[in-house]
Amino acid sequence: MREKITIALKQAQEAGEKRRIATLRLVQTALKDRDVAARDSGRDGVSDDEVIDILEKMVRQREVSAQEFEESGQLDLAEQERGEGEIIREFLPKKLDEDEIRSICEETVRDINAHGLRDIGRCMSELKARYPGKMDFVQASCVVKDLLRSDGPKEADIPPRKAGEGA
Repeated sequence: MREKITIALKQAQEAGEKRRIATLRLVQTALKDRDVAARDSGRDGVSDDEVIDILEKMVRQREVSAQEFEESGQLDLAEQERGEGEIIREFLPKKLDEDEIRSICEETVRDINAHGLRDIGRCMSELKARYPGKMDFVQASCVVKDLLRSDGPKEADIPPRKAGEGA
């Protein structure tokens, strides 16, 4: 992923795309800062999953800034922020669509034999392990919750545990 960013920066420099150059340099700086912090704590640098997290955070920051600029009537700055977000988004893995998320959530609920709302955490942990950076986990959480409400046993159907019974 880092190599793709470096190549894109070189291409932007050759084409003279100032906004793209500035945005890609910001991305590289953020990654280098996190690498330094990781090395200071004894690690080799940030992993690809951490790079995805950094890029997603940068996109969210630009979305928030764009909205704030828009609300204050600074439409040119809002558009600039959105443009930067789009440039950064190019380097993120393609997100799964709604139907794919539903199908994957159904499969995961079956795979881990989840029953009832108490298993949401297990389902979400499994989804995050299997599909890091590839889905909207807020949306997936809602889908899992709906599936466990409708498909799994209802909380009222589960007999209460007696004292001394294990989990």
